[in-house]
Amino acid sequence: MFVQRTLLSSAVLSALAALSSGASAQTATSETPRQLAPITVTASPLNANPDTQILTPTKVLSGEELRNKVGTSLGDTLAQELGVSASGFGAGASRPIIRGMEGPRVKILQNGMSVADVSSLSNDHAVATEAATARQIEILRGPAALLYGSGAIGGLVNVINDRIPTELQKGISGEAEARYSSVDNGRSTSLVLDGSAGPVGWHLDGDWRDTGNYKIPGHATRNDPDSPSGRLPNSFTHETGVGAGASYIRSWGYIGASVATLDDHYGIPTAEKSFIDLHQTRYDIAGQVDAPFAGFEKLTFKVGHTDYTHTEKQENGDPNTIFSNKSTETRWELAHKPLAGWHGTFGIQTEDTRFSALAAESGLPDTVPRTKSTSFAAFLVEERNFGPVLTSAGLRLESVKRRPDGDSGLVDRKFNLASYSVGALWGFMPGYGFGPTVSIAQRAPAAEELYSNGPHESTATFDIGDPGLKKETSRNIELTLQKTSGLIRWKANLFQNHVSNYVFGRNAGQVDEDGAANPDGEFTERFWSQADATIRGAEAEISYNLRGEGFSVRGFADTSRGKLDQMGNLPLQPATRYGVEVGYLQGPWRSGMTIMRAQQQDRLATFENSATPAYTKIDANLSYTQHLGNTQVTWFALVKNLLNQDIRLATSVLKDVAPQPGRSLILGVRTRF
Repeated sequence: MFVQRTLLSSAVLSALAALSSGASAQTATSETPRQLAPITVTASPLNANPDTQILTPTKVLSGEELRNKVGTSLGDTLAQELGVSASGFGAGASRPIIRGMEGPRVKILQNGMSVADVSSLSNDHAVATEAATARQIEILRGPAALLYGSGAIGGLVNVINDRIPTELQKGISGEAEARYSSVDNGRSTSLVLDGSAGPVGWHLDGDWRDTGNYKIPGHATRNDPDSPSGRLPNSFTHETGVGAGASYIRSWGYIGASVATLDDHYGIPTAEKSFIDLHQTRYDIAGQVDAPFAGFEKLTFKVGHTDYTHTEKQENGDPNTIFSNKSTETRWELAHKPLAGWHGTFGIQTEDTRFSALAAESGLPDTVPRTKSTSFAAFLVEERNFGPVLTSAGLRLESVKRRPDGDSGLVDRKFNLASYSVGALWGFMPGYGFGPTVSIAQRAPAAEELYSNGPHESTATFDIGDPGLKKETSRNIELTLQKTSGLIRWKANLFQNHVSNYVFGRNAGQVDEDGAANPDGEFTERFWSQADATIRGAEAEISYNLRGEGFSVRGFADTSRGKLDQMGNLPLQPATRYGVEVGYLQGPWRSGMTIMRAQQQDRLATFENSATPAYTKIDANLSYTQHLGNTQVTWFALVKNLLNQDIRLATSVLKDVAPQPGRSLILGVRTRF
């Protein structure tokens, strides 16, 4: 890890030194309005521009916007997007929550393939992908989500790093960045390089991050003056990632491969002061054949294999539990030319995983037994114009099998899933659209929901699964009204999602490490249970001149409420939020400020004890860009949580003992060449 860190830091510093020596070559910045390159949604079956993704509320983070929002976790990076919140389990582990849906209901992809980690199992598990080296991050819902999994009831997040090149570069291009953050004495560097040699395109990327325990405005535990203050104990992170890929690219398409490793070491900010050591090695193969035969536009295929493991350790370094997930996934997609007016993609997807959570000392399945899961799915997504009405439809049929180790005495389970989505948008005026989307999506219970039976140290829960759980069935209806052209743009979404057999963790009393009732026990007994649930909500935003020079402004708001039928509120539901974002772009200068207000969240589940107070979060950014020949150097400063608010996330299981970081000044430099 030290060698990787040294090489990466040296590469970044060398690039910056070389660039600074050419400062006299700075060119004048044109005063003409800047034309931004169009953004393509790679997770769309038709690779459409996001402005045309009218059937699925979509967000694509890229460029300066993405760089300004990059945090220490994927959840932190996306936490202020419309309809998206974060699980907030310290600095090292935070997963995106979409419209109140979390865990296995939100699928995380990397370049269109599953990240194959275990972050959906528990909030203390990190997402095994990195935003620092991403080209863009996509948030997608609706018919197109069915291409990637029936379980993506809430939606999906796709992190794009272009590790397997699809186009040949002229010369060598890349990006390097170094930054420092005051709140945690954090230092990070990242480097991305792309180039070609004849018909072979190549890609290299790497990142390193080291942060200490972060500062907090008050005490760690609410209303407890005896709890730690100043800094949140055990909130450190150390992360290193390296990836490389190459492709053979010709006029007919491409075929390529990549390999990447990720090492992550981070603390769990609870009284036990445990920490997690994570390692993942990932191999991918991908290819595309254009016009493979008559009537078809392209054939794409992807194969990915992931070897993931993480060890949960006590404060003294002794290991408690080893989580392991070995996964092999394949995807084959065939996009056809318009047929009777319909344009779309169909294909198949397979996945084979071997998951376990075993006691480190004995190797026994004290938490989750070794479980082999296999799935086979066929999917179809189509789109067609009927005059001013654009329609889209998706269908996915899937078979999922869970087979626990024979020595466990647990039963095998098989689930047959059928999911579909239909939507339409009526363009009643140029640039305006209105339409509904209706979807039914089914999800098979995960291995941990079926077979857990033991303590989970990092969350201090004693989890008990139910092998008899039924499949979830989500019925969603959504109405969208939007304006997508001109200086002023806006959109509003209303949605209702009714989920039959919703799986949730029902907390009971305190138990000891053997599961015996004990009022002073260190574990909370948690049963995986089912009940029908309904989530309703709304989202809206309006913007002026977001893509041009001069002043820009954006107002936004989102709210959702989830209830278990006849059983009160869903746990860990997000607070209602609203805010405004203002910016200014002129020549080499860029600045902006976001003010977001989150209201008190007191709609608690029956076993939740405390409401989260309201807060106001202000973030600001300022940057100056120099052009040195063909190289661009950007000096930037960011301020997060300017008011130094004591922020408690309603979606975090640690909301009462682990506030979010206080005020932070981030200084850095970024080069593109």
